[in-house]
Amino acid sequence: VDTLKKAALVNSIPWLPTSELKHDEAYQRFAGWKPDLGVMAFVTDILSKKLLAVPRLGTIQYHPSLLPRHRGASAINWAIAMGETTTGLTIFWPDSGIDTGPVLLQKQVEIAPDDTLGTLYFNKLFPLGVEALMESVELVEQDRSPRIPQDESQATYDPIFISGHAAVNWSKKAQQVYDLVRGADPQPGAATTYRGERMEIFDCKLIPGATSSKPGEVLVASDQGLEIALVGGALLVKRLRAAGSAKVSAADFIRSSGIKPGDTFGS
Repeated sequence: VDTLKKAALVNSIPWLPTSELKHDEAYQRFAGWKPDLGVMAFVTDILSKKLLAVPRLGTIQYHPSLLPRHRGASAINWAIAMGETTTGLTIFWPDSGIDTGPVLLQKQVEIAPDDTLGTLYFNKLFPLGVEALMESVELVEQDRSPRIPQDESQATYDPIFISGHAAVNWSKKAQQVYDLVRGADPQPGAATTYRGERMEIFDCKLIPGATSSKPGEVLVASDQGLEIALVGGALLVKRLRAAGSAKVSAADFIRSSGIKPGDTFGS
């Protein structure tokens, strides 16, 4: 059951799924509630200006980047995959565009060297986002909420980060490979092949240092994981997922597949 729906029903709060708000009947119900403020957290549906204007004080929205950079639904994936060291969140006033409305407030966070999509969101951007939304609601209530236009000259838009974007090119530099892997963990998973079969890798660490082995070659296969050669280092892989299967530890994969040093990932 949807967590937000469950909380609403327990507290006798009227509830409608966002997707239904595009239909006139649901819109009329929403308008009939006479809301004071609309608050959207990571909503990927594009809602009409008519709907956004229903609340008496307008509508605000959370986005996990420092707008206007990284507009789009996969902002966190791309910030990590591009090797950036800082990102943040924006509370803004949505309009008819994709993450283009004026800014209410922003908060910056560090992208640590080993942060993944999962750790950056759940440990940093999610809890800080809750605080930022609470702060923003107070600012709106106190009539102290700014509407700062976004600088279009600095705007970037990223496509949804799908499996095609997460394909590992083992010939790239070690840090670039590691950034991509981190940006795809846990979804959609950095993709490669082993013995011609698709494989996704997770829970990885970068091991710096030069190696003379071919990129993608297995250097070590142990209970601690698989060490795979990179250009200027190695990647320690602790979990893998074959197509159509569940994630398994590297140790289990080694036992089931018979993979050994000298074997290679990728074409």
